[in-house]
Amino acid sequence: MDAVAPNAAILMAPDMREVDGVIQRRLASDVAMINQIANYIISAGGKRIRPMLVLLFSSALGYVGRERFELAATVEFIHTATLLHDDVVDESALRRGRSTANALFGNAASVLVGDFVYSRAFQMMVSVNRLRVLEVLADATNVIAEGEVLQLMNMHDPDLSVDDYLRVIRFKTAKLFEASARLGAVLADARPEVEESCAAYGRALGTAYQLIDDLLDYEGATSELGKNVGDDLREGKPTLPLLLAMERGTRAERELIRHVIEHGEVARLPEIVAIVRHTGAIAATREAARAEAIKAGQALGVMAPSQFREALLELSIRSVERSS
Repeated sequence: MDAVAPNAAILMAPDMREVDGVIQRRLASDVAMINQIANYIISAGGKRIRPMLVLLFSSALGYVGRERFELAATVEFIHTATLLHDDVVDESALRRGRSTANALFGNAASVLVGDFVYSRAFQMMVSVNRLRVLEVLADATNVIAEGEVLQLMNMHDPDLSVDDYLRVIRFKTAKLFEASARLGAVLADARPEVEESCAAYGRALGTAYQLIDDLLDYEGATSELGKNVGDDLREGKPTLPLLLAMERGTRAERELIRHVIEHGEVARLPEIVAIVRHTGAIAATREAARAEAIKAGQALGVMAPSQFREALLELSIRSVERSS
């Protein structure tokens, strides 16, 4: 099941086409390799949840100016830049069912084009000419970078606490969801308490989204995920399914999980999947994501009823039930 709620996708389809037009125009460069790599990763598609949040919140709060398309494209560019850099750091070979840019074009080119996409995003946010927009997005990109470093520090650490794991999620993933939702409120000149509620929705949705991503590494299939199942294990990422399985498993199971986190032994994946499943770690991770989705829904209470608010509620529910 797709993470993007079908009603939201239908409702926002015309606006998302406008965003796609901005993306294509803003990606243009006189440097051929930049065009080639940037277009390669953007054309892979993806769920485009972050730009959709900008559009849904601005529409729900009554803002219909064209700046919403520019900022929706901006957050997608920030996300794209982080993907280009992430795949180099993680040595990933597959994303969205295709070879990663670094696998095709090399690490150096991917990092440098990621820098181009980042800097283009900053040009775009300046063009909107709102200081609050700059504050929100500058803060978000800084926190995301901190999250990337925190995750790097946590690699191959089986003693990572759940709180420290969740901190990485909030920095690395949830922060851009939060910023995207907040931007809709900023564009609409919403009251501070409304802006904070929008941000709370994005933060909770982003956390739920990442929890399910981490769960699918042990429950999904490569053909559905668009990435290789077991990538997190290969990279030595101690995600919530593993941390919970260690808490609940036998001594022998705990020692095996510790060993594979420390050494990234993807060959032991079938054994780890069996442990994660029979200890109930998958169900517990999904329940943690569901709790975040409920928080997101509750944050919508400050907004007047509308088709956009309903689409946001559906989006939060669907984020937990997805299989890719």
